[in-house]
Amino acid sequence: MKKYIAECIGTFVLTFLGCGTAMFLGCTTPAGVVGTAIAFGLAVVAMAYTIGGISGCHINPAITLGVALSGRMSWKDACGYWCGQIVGGIIAGAVLLAVASVVSAPDLTGALGSNGVANAGGVWGACLVEVIATFLFVLVVLGTTDEKTGAGNFAGLAIGLSLILIHLVCINLTGTSVNPARSIGPAIFAGGQALKDVWVFICAPLVGGALAACTWKALACECKK
Repeated sequence: MKKYIAECIGTFVLTFLGCGTAMFLGCTTPAGVVGTAIAFGLAVVAMAYTIGGISGCHINPAITLGVALSGRMSWKDACGYWCGQIVGGIIAGAVLLAVASVVSAPDLTGALGSNGVANAGGVWGACLVEVIATFLFVLVVLGTTDEKTGAGNFAGLAIGLSLILIHLVCINLTGTSVNPARSIGPAIFAGGQALKDVWVFICAPLVGGALAACTWKALACECKK
């Protein structure tokens, strides 16, 4: 149970700090894009070194799917992780709505930092962006955390930096999800188009995570000669 609670807390922190930065810094200027990207990346780094020893700090259903498909955790634990992550994202969405309602600073995203498909050319363009971005992100996670070939204590830093890079590329396209839980929470409370499109940011990252798991298993396979 501690692992699931840790995942809930970690996902809350990631969603609250990342989406909160997007809301109050904005993503329509280079400074806003860079600031938001750094916020998401640093949140991952901070949580990696806070709860990594408890749950491994997935804080992302796509990562949990990749880890489960790689045989590194049971499906029972995966379900517990998913529940914790989604609850954490929803709590963060509620807190972001509450904060936006009481502070004088406007929500510059207009939708609690939720994701959208319009700038990616519609649903299928957004799907393509999110599948590719999540594939790359989860591949980094699986590679850096591999017991035999991974980066050891530097894994959290490598993962956080890769998330920054992915956000720099994708923020102006989809708002960058690569994480269903991070998308679900804000979308529920933003409603409207964000909620209508949230299925894209659930399905596409999961597909990307599954592809990354298959790719890493092939790369790390110790084939007999």
